[in-house]
Amino acid sequence: MPKPGIHPEWYPEAEVYCNGELVTTVGSTQPRLNVDVWSGNHPFYTGNQKILDTEGRVERFLRKYGMIDDKQSEK
Repeated sequence: MPKPGIHPEWYPEAEVYCNGELVTTVGSTQPRLNVDVWSGNHPFYTGNQKILDTEGRVERFLRKYGMIDDKQSEK
């Protein structure tokens, strides 16, 4: 049991909004949470993630640690 008077008020049904739409409810110390990104629109969770490799960094890393051959990287 928490000490009375020293903890913030707890909202067990705090609403989470993303782009003005209600996304979910969670427990929080704030009654309303506004977020820019959540798992429903984040590319990692939706499967739309793209790796932008403009300077060859990913390929250089893979080659350095032996994850690909030099022959594969030439293709």
